[in-house]
Amino acid sequence: MTRVARGATVRKDAGLYGYERALRRAGFGAVAGVDEAGRGACAGPLVAAAVILPDGRRGEVPGLADSKLLTPLRREACYAEVVRRAVAWSVVVMSPAECDALGMHHVNITALRRALARLSAKPDYVLSDGFGVDGLGVPALAVWKGDRVSASIAAASVVAKVTRDRMMCDLDTEYPEYAFAIHKGYVTALHEERLAEFGPSPVHRLRYQNVRAAAARRGSFASAAPTEGVR
Repeated sequence: MTRVARGATVRKDAGLYGYERALRRAGFGAVAGVDEAGRGACAGPLVAAAVILPDGRRGEVPGLADSKLLTPLRREACYAEVVRRAVAWSVVVMSPAECDALGMHHVNITALRRALARLSAKPDYVLSDGFGVDGLGVPALAVWKGDRVSASIAAASVVAKVTRDRMMCDLDTEYPEYAFAIHKGYVTALHEERLAEFGPSPVHRLRYQNVRAAAARRGSFASAAPTEGVR
């Protein structure tokens, strides 16, 4: 990982596009943001996205913000604008089975790397949200709460979140008893209630303690995977 590139100064009041503007001033033309959705869920896939926004006004997405701060309708509108305006964008989906096999931190980093590798244009610099991603062959920086201070990370967060939410709504039609369309696989009172009543589905992650406890009560879905806490 690197610090912000020499010559790139980001003021605290620079706004959502401050990192990208500073890096372009320092000579990095293509700045990619990368983020994931679903790391804290106990059911469903983990989805990572990478986005390179263009310079200038075309790269300023109306209403863009951290996906968690947007309403579902606003996220969908931002998603449409991001994929229309982006120089390049990509999505990677890691299945619940891969989450169990690799562990959440490893699967998260793997997904971020794959999303960046699938971009049709190679970035000159990479910004990631919170987690550092090494071995990319280009300078990179992990930004604390990056989806709130970097436009490219925010764009990636929107693409990842919308993609995953759509997938969870599809899973809701396959497993309607779990109400995936409502809680999207995250740990809520409703999800815990359905998990206790019906036990784990094939798309639950068995590394999570609450899922394992529900499985143990029903004597099903035995797994040797290490346990991870409810997030």
